[in-house]
Amino acid sequence: MKTYYIHNGTENSGPFFLDELKAKKITKTTLIWFEGMDEWKYAGDIPELKIILAVVPPPLKNITALPIENKKVVSLTILGLDKSIFFLACGILALIIGTLIFNTYQENRSLEFEQKNHQTEFQNQQIELQQKQTDEEKIQLAIQEKIESDRLSKEKKDSINYRILEIKKIIFVNNANLEEDQNKLIDAKDFKLLRTEIEREEQINLIEDDIIHWQNEIKQLKNEADRLYLKIETIH
Repeated sequence: MKTYYIHNGTENSGPFFLDELKAKKITKTTLIWFEGMDEWKYAGDIPELKIILAVVPPPLKNITALPIENKKVVSLTILGLDKSIFFLACGILALIIGTLIFNTYQENRSLEFEQKNHQTEFQNQQIELQQKQTDEEKIQLAIQEKIESDRLSKEKKDSINYRILEIKKIIFVNNANLEEDQNKLIDAKDFKLLRTEIEREEQINLIEDDIIHWQNEIKQLKNEADRLYLKIETIH
């Protein structure tokens, strides 16, 4: 399809199709070029473009204006009143009515705003009461938790103290057994009659095993007691 270029005196624009060129409202003196032309031509010299050329009306010649006929001004009345007075009265009446409507609207807005304030204040009071109730419940819950925690701590301490007391009793008994076996060992080493040397050694070994047993028992019990003492210090 053929395309056209336009020159406005300073620069070129295009390419344009025929419909697009028509939208540009070119005139007879618009310079046009398209492929196949040797030079630019006026649009009025190109037959195919005559149908899209914008028509430019001729300049207006001096024409004497027709005199304006004088018309008589007819004064009108409305409801027996001069028209200007009637419209003035209507304007004043409209102003009064508008003022009344505006004042009524403002009063209604004020009442509505006051009601909303009362409602908001009531809601705030309810929220405040609920917050106080929630705070009191939290305080009571904290007190109950503290009482329960103290009770559990006391039970743990009592249980540990009871175990420590048992350990002390067991250590006391084991120390007595240890002392007894130590005395037996002394006697076994000194007593030589009615026994062979092998029997003597066996008896001494048995007693020494018992002594070692009691010493280990006492050591383990003391270690347990030390751990319990440390544990009881961590209980608040």
